[in-house]
Amino acid sequence: MTPSLRLLGTGLFACVLSLSGCSDSDSPPVPDAGTPDPKPLVELTDYIDVVPNEPCMDSSYASPRANCTDPASFPLAGCDLDAVGALEPSGVYQALFRYNSLSAFSAGFRLDTNPRFLGGAPVYQQVGPQGFFLTGQFITSNNEHQLYALAGCRVPEPGRVTGCFVRCTNGVPEYSGTFDARRMNLAHEAATGAQPMRLVSETTVPVGDPVDVYVTKGHAYVVSLPRGDAPGGLSVFNVKDPVHPLFVTSVSLPNDNYWNGVWARGDALYIASSNSGVILYDITDPANPQYVRALPGGSLNVHTVFVDGIRLYAMSPSPNGETLMFNVDSPLNPYLLSRITVTAQAGSNYPHDAFAYQDRLYINHTTGGYVVMDVKRSDMTSVLGKYVFDGQFSHANAVGTINGRTIAFEGGERPGAHLRVLDVTDPAKIRLIGEVRKRPQTSIHNMVLKGTRLYVAWYHEGVRVFDVSTPEHPKEVAAFDSFQEAHPRSTNSLYQGATGIRVPGDGYVYVVDLSRGLLVLAEP
Repeated sequence: MTPSLRLLGTGLFACVLSLSGCSDSDSPPVPDAGTPDPKPLVELTDYIDVVPNEPCMDSSYASPRANCTDPASFPLAGCDLDAVGALEPSGVYQALFRYNSLSAFSAGFRLDTNPRFLGGAPVYQQVGPQGFFLTGQFITSNNEHQLYALAGCRVPEPGRVTGCFVRCTNGVPEYSGTFDARRMNLAHEAATGAQPMRLVSETTVPVGDPVDVYVTKGHAYVVSLPRGDAPGGLSVFNVKDPVHPLFVTSVSLPNDNYWNGVWARGDALYIASSNSGVILYDITDPANPQYVRALPGGSLNVHTVFVDGIRLYAMSPSPNGETLMFNVDSPLNPYLLSRITVTAQAGSNYPHDAFAYQDRLYINHTTGGYVVMDVKRSDMTSVLGKYVFDGQFSHANAVGTINGRTIAFEGGERPGAHLRVLDVTDPAKIRLIGEVRKRPQTSIHNMVLKGTRLYVAWYHEGVRVFDVSTPEHPKEVAAFDSFQEAHPRSTNSLYQGATGIRVPGDGYVYVVDLSRGLLVLAEP
């Protein structure tokens, strides 16, 4: 999860997208399964622009006909208002708002007993025979009052509504565009052949918003972000009987509980803290973590951690946008080996996550792309190659050897983000060889590769398991829909559903869902 979740999770704009292309297909065409195609696929970026044809749209987005206070100002002649008026007046939706061929943004809303839009209660809401209208207010950093007014026009399929919007600042219409919203509890995707995964147990996490989990020594260690005024921290569960997990304890530190990642080695537990770097706990007694110290010391934002053998990697967005490498040969006595900086940092170009494999570190460097580094020597690291495209926000990855090739699975965190399959055998010539797309209103979060099975925590899309023995053609073999829009903790944020995932090899898949907590699934 991105460090900016503190703002995005309130239902404000999820991100700005750079759009290209004009296809609405689920994925680019690929050759028949069999001999791997030596030709790479064409990179189409995460979100593929869809040129709208809504009857209500203006000929120029800069000249809106509608205003933000009168629903009748929207030109709805030609719209299917009967279908719009029959829209079920409930549910959680994610919408993509497009206002020209290069720019769009994402925001969510919910229509139920507790309606929400743009982080608060809608200024105006109407769902019924007269149509669908929704207006939300957003106060900018310059204290300007912006209103976004939506008018439904069509219902192309169940659980989906499209239409037009206008933005007004201090009461003056500025620009207009179209929106495409989908109800998050309704997938309506074509059959994938996936078998439903069996839920073994579900346990509430008492601390904050749970985002990651690590399972070791018969215990599941769940880290959480703050939720509103409630602090985040660490929650410990005894999972020796995965059917009946037992909550053991929760811990946090004063003014330090934005904890986003967790890993363990031996008797040491390493937690990624946005305030003090890597926090080290002694779990010699797995039910009673004891604070040891923070690494390397001082104020430092570490977002994720990864352990490979005797090395611990800590990805730090700020203040320097660097990856720290520690020696953890003695797990409870780590020491810093080096600090890796890929490029001069600017804006959101920072290391978010990483995967270490065979003396290489594969770094998700957000807007800077997917970066492969030689880390055989801690004192002499170098960039071996990059995979970069416009509008990228590289977020998570997993790497392994399949059929004699080094294959990487990579995903972003933004609307339209999807699963990429990359041949990274030669890091200087990374090739895109396969893709899997889901709804463009959803995002990927984390993934785990076990042999030729790839497990993906895909936010609203839940858990998806792929057979990747033929990497060019990932085959979805199992799935679990974790998102529940009616759950009292569910919000209208892009960041809802399945986030953290571990497959420790005990026959179970451990998942954390932002609303539901710790889910244990039977391994397919």
